[in-house]
Amino acid sequence: MSNPVTIFVEQLVEPAVFRLFEERGINLTQVASRFRTYKQGLAMEIDILANNDNDVVAVECKSRLSYDDVNDFISKLQRFKLAFPQYTNFNVFGAVAGIEINDGIDAYAEKRGLYVIKPSGDSVEIINATTFQAIAW
Repeated sequence: MSNPVTIFVEQLVEPAVFRLFEERGINLTQVASRFRTYKQGLAMEIDILANNDNDVVAVECKSRLSYDDVNDFISKLQRFKLAFPQYTNFNVFGAVAGIEINDGIDAYAEKRGLYVIKPSGDSVEIINATTFQAIAW
C-alpha cells in the first residue's frame, strides 16, 4: 500500500506536469498516475507518466527524497524501455519530486540527469536551472 504522504505528493505534482514541462520545452499531451506493467518478466510502476508523440517524462514521487531513492529511480529508468516497449523510440526523461529533499540530493539528482520538483507556494516547481539539459534514456 502506498504511503499517504507519497500519494499527496503525486496529487500535487500530477496537475502541474503539463505546465512544468511546457516551461522546459516539452509539450506533453497525456498524463497518468501509477502507470504499471508486467511485460517481459519485468514488473514496474511509474508514479506519474506523461508523454507526447516523441517524449516521455517519468516522475518518481517521495515524501522525503534520499540518495537511495534517486539511485533506485535511475535503475528503473535504465530498464524502462524493456518494461514499456511501446516507448522504445521515445526520448525518456526522468524527474524526482519530494516534499522534503535531503541536503545535497537536489544537486545529486541533477548531476545524474534528472529534473527535480519540489513544493512552491500552492503548487510545485522544477528547481533545476533553466539551462539544465536532462539525460534522455
